[in-house]
Amino acid sequence: MSTRREILEDALRQVTGDREDSYGSPEYSFQKIANLWNAYFDFRVAFTPKDVAMMLALLKVARIYSGVKKDSYVDLAGYAACAGEIDTEENQLPIMEEDYED
Repeated sequence: MSTRREILEDALRQVTGDREDSYGSPEYSFQKIANLWNAYFDFRVAFTPKDVAMMLALLKVARIYSGVKKDSYVDLAGYAACAGEIDTEENQLPIMEEDYED
């Protein structure tokens, strides 16, 4: 099992390293996911990037309940960090209409 420090350092690398370079910022990625979820639910629900981060964190909690894997704890810490950052006003992204176009 890993130490707290190792889990947090791994999470830090995950949310600020290659993934961000490959997929863009978590805020942008979570906004895209929120837009897709909103469309899927026919706009009856208004998901935000923070909602996406928290729902993905809950997914990790469910996976941890089913069986312990180090990467689930790393991902959980990463999603919590992203949600905390997104929760600041300067990181709130608007839902873009063009995200729903073909």
